[in-house]
Amino acid sequence: MDRSELRHTNFFRSNPHLSDAINRNIVRSEVEGGVYLADLPMDSMLEVETQNRFYVLVNRGGGRFLISGHPQFCPEPTLVVVAGSNWGGSMLKRSYVGRGMHLEFLHPAYERPIITSKIVEIRLREAA
Repeated sequence: MDRSELRHTNFFRSNPHLSDAINRNIVRSEVEGGVYLADLPMDSMLEVETQNRFYVLVNRGGGRFLISGHPQFCPEPTLVVVAGSNWGGSMLKRSYVGRGMHLEFLHPAYERPIITSKIVEIRLREAA
């Protein structure tokens, strides 16, 4: 494909069934970057910095992670299910951790999901 063809290629087509705001959020999540959890190797580690905390997540497979970094919910590594990330509302981008979004995980001791402050940075550390 030459440059003239590339210019006319649509990398993202908005979904006509979603609002403009939702389509913008989806595009912004791809531009700002993040991690698709299904792509992570087993035992790899994510360092997730939010506006208020610094979390460490270790992949245990099947959407399960050992998470630590919150004095109340996970002062010690705790096995949780990471649902994904949201934009501060109820719409979830499943199995994705994205900058500018809020991490959402299911904790075994709590009935409702835990939602973090906005994610500022994500670093991937490969398994040892």
